[in-house]
Amino acid sequence: MTLQKIEIEIIQEFEQLNNWEDKYEYLIELGKKLKPMSSKDKNANTLIKNCQSQVWINAKLIDKYIILQADSDALLPKGIAALMLRLYSGRQPKEIINSNKYVFSTIGLESFLSPRRANGMLEMFKTIKLYAIAFNLKTTL
Repeated sequence: MTLQKIEIEIIQEFEQLNNWEDKYEYLIELGKKLKPMSSKDKNANTLIKNCQSQVWINAKLIDKYIILQADSDALLPKGIAALMLRLYSGRQPKEIINSNKYVFSTIGLESFLSPRRANGMLEMFKTIKLYAIAFNLKTTL
């Protein structure tokens, strides 16, 4: 499925939720379903800076596709990370590099979250983009 189709799915899912309490609960449920990272992958190199909670994102390049893992010590950021993985894990680097955060502003996350949480979400997005840039360079050299 293309990145654009997944974005549309996510937008439609959030449109069906009546209020921010429902959206908040939905994100928490996504976080609960996220497979935990191993303790060895939770380290200073994978820790996202400037997040209110601890969030780790790790990436591997397997057969030209980026496979992401994420975890957090809090359910809401873990749900946001799960949403990021749904969008970007299993994609080629250029697909991620060319993406934007359109879906997050469209579903209203940027305005719903506290400034620190919104900043943490942006840091997660930027980290995933940096992984994509690094893997893209690695595959083109």
